Amino acid sequence: MKNFLAGIATAAMVAVATPAMATDIIVVAHGQANDPFWSVVKNGVEKAAEHTGANVDYRSPETFDMVAMSQLIDAAVNQEPDGLVVSIPDADALGPSIERAVAAGIPVISINSGSDVSKQLGALLHVGQDEFDAGKAAGEKLASMGGTKGICVNQEVGNVSLDLRCEGFAEGFGGSSSVLPTSNDPAEVESKVRAALDADEEIDTVMALGASTAGEPSVAAVKAVGRDIHVGTFDMSAGFLQSIVDGDAAFALDQQQFLQGYLAVNFLALHAEYGLMPGGNVASGPNLITAEKAAQVVELSAQGIR
Repeated sequence: MKNFLAGIATAAMVAVATPAMATDIIVVAHGQANDPFWSVVKNGVEKAAEHTGANVDYRSPETFDMVAMSQLIDAAVNQEPDGLVVSIPDADALGPSIERAVAAGIPVISINSGSDVSKQLGALLHVGQDEFDAGKAAGEKLASMGGTKGICVNQEVGNVSLDLRCEGFAEGFGGSSSVLPTSNDPAEVESKVRAALDADEEIDTVMALGASTAGEPSVAAVKAVGRDIHVGTFDMSAGFLQSIVDGDAAFALDQQQFLQGYLAVNFLALHAEYGLMPGGNVASGPNLITAEKAAQVVELSAQGIR
């Protein structure tokens, strides 16, 4: 009997000492490797992995390449993770791969882009912002500041989310506006924005779609031409926030991308362990950051959190 009880006690101790198998989650994002915006998303993913104990693998293509991204999603599906996080900048290109994940029984959450198609592709929910509405709010704000003719600087034409931002901006702005296509190379952005401003002295508004890649170069271009031009941007960087504080830029629209990575991983970890999941999409933004708020978040932006 003593040996029997000792055996039970030993088995119990082993059971307590042996941790449960960690949850495996894969994140596949479209953000390019040189884009500071996505480094903040990744920081959120890593913090969630730390807090939940999940094994999280973050992957992205080297350039804005939907073929490469669909291949990354397919590879993730083949690994049969406990959860998959994806961004959806192009539903036509990525939809089949996402639907394969869902068909394989893998819980999927979309982040950042794809709020309009997430549910129909089978994702459990989307964490992000409504890009058209955010663009409209930005356009209305810039119009209220006296803007009448603007350009929308799009560094990833074809990315549905960015295209929707420009469309929303045009509707909210109400005046004359056009899209200025560029790459995500800040030097090219500055050159093209300056050329557009030099070519048309009636342009009084610049709407950028990314703080580091387009917002900061747009501010530099405006300074170079020496005119009174309002500059707003989506997303944030320490440099652009300082421009707001200094009066060289109007505002930034913060979608809190740290939350996008953090919450998606947390939700999937909770789902794997307890079957829990919010009942609908989670709006991480937009939040309008003007001069009154900019100084408060400069340090957090520099730390890769805001």
